[in-house]
Amino acid sequence: MKWSEISVHTANEAVEPISNILHEAGASGVVIEDPFELTKERRDQYGEIYQLDPHDYPEEGVIVKAYLPINSFLGETVEEIKNAISNLLSFNIDIGKNEVSISEVNEEEWATAWKKYYHPVKISKRFTIVPTWEEYTPVSSDELIIELDPGMAFGTGTHPTTVMCIQALEHIVTSGDHIIDVGTGSGVLSIAGAMLGAENITALDLDEVAVRSAKINIKLNKVQDIVEVSQGNLLDNITVQAEVVVANILAEVIVSFTDDVAQVVKPGGHFIASGIIQQKKQVVKEAMISSGFDIVETIQMEDWVAIIGKKQ
Repeated sequence: MKWSEISVHTANEAVEPISNILHEAGASGVVIEDPFELTKERRDQYGEIYQLDPHDYPEEGVIVKAYLPINSFLGETVEEIKNAISNLLSFNIDIGKNEVSISEVNEEEWATAWKKYYHPVKISKRFTIVPTWEEYTPVSSDELIIELDPGMAFGTGTHPTTVMCIQALEHIVTSGDHIIDVGTGSGVLSIAGAMLGAENITALDLDEVAVRSAKINIKLNKVQDIVEVSQGNLLDNITVQAEVVVANILAEVIVSFTDDVAQVVKPGGHFIASGIIQQKKQVVKEAMISSGFDIVETIQMEDWVAIIGKKQ
């Protein structure tokens, strides 16, 4: 079977929204070629040798690749993708060069090529993300292993915005907490919360592909008795109270619903907001403060920021 590889040369800020656009167009997974990976310090604690080829990465910006089956609707699908990406400019999102190219690949190449980008990665003090097809032996007795299949949807769980959320959850979550995960994507944050001792987790996403993928990953990690996944727009129709709300989404969206978050977070509870580029840090802080949160911590990784607020 023939597949079409769609390659989008963009800016780091646009990686997550473009990945979402590609998933909504029918892609089952994305490959992200970020030149930062070539200089990233890697600990050889897994007995692995990393041999990244510089020719696989752009000199500047980031390349996001996805694969769609070649059919009679492919032309229309590609145009819809291009229009959706261009529309990100209306949200003040930098889309960089925005060069979209199409090529044809065989199914055998598509099915295995992206796996070379994905290895076990220790993302925090306790958590390691491991691809489902690899054997991995924990380094320490208290290490927590999250198994993910990035071919399902929404990346590998190792993007800086996700890593910062998990690091924040490590410091905040206590046994018996209720967590609301807004824009759950792969479900990785809900899985982490469950492993940290949360008693009940509400995972929400507007995208039905994300809902299906999150349910699969949650079962894979055996936390389906703790995490309930459902389709929903932000916190619409949510009336339960929670100790923690976590949202790894665009800054513009975070700003739009901080008042809603304040309604569901218990006094003394926390709001973890991530997916924020450095330039939009202050506007998110101001929105959170206006809604009744004290800013207790700001985490930065590469060009991304996560902000932790505590309800007064």
